[in-house]
Amino acid sequence: QVQLVESGGGLVQTGGSLRLSCAASGRAFSTYTIMGWFRQAPGKEREFAAAIVWSGSRTYYADSVKGRFTISRDNAKNTVYLQMNGLKPEDTAVYYCAAQTSGRYYSSPWAYDYWGQGTQVTVSS
Repeated sequence: QVQLVESGGGLVQTGGSLRLSCAASGRAFSTYTIMGWFRQAPGKEREFAAAIVWSGSRTYYADSVKGRFTISRDNAKNTVYLQMNGLKPEDTAVYYCAAQTSGRYYSSPWAYDYWGQGTQVTVSS
């Protein structure tokens, strides 16, 4: 059974930093061709934040987080990370880790096969 478990969320002030982690189990980590982070604020649709290919050689970011967030993965630890710096109140959301095996459409939620339960990030002004 595939499981993605996020951790690292919390409450932080504007300009602060958080590091989210997503630990994967139940399937060979190398089969997740792309892993991504999405977020969903209250009353809004789930939106793409960042994604990384299996090798780590390519990363993708939404314009809203580019230059502030960094995605990385440690295949030896079956874990993907999202380092978030310069946080803003508009970054407040539940952050979800997701994994796909197809290797396509990195920014589309429907392309992902597996999802975590989410971790809350709250940025106070």
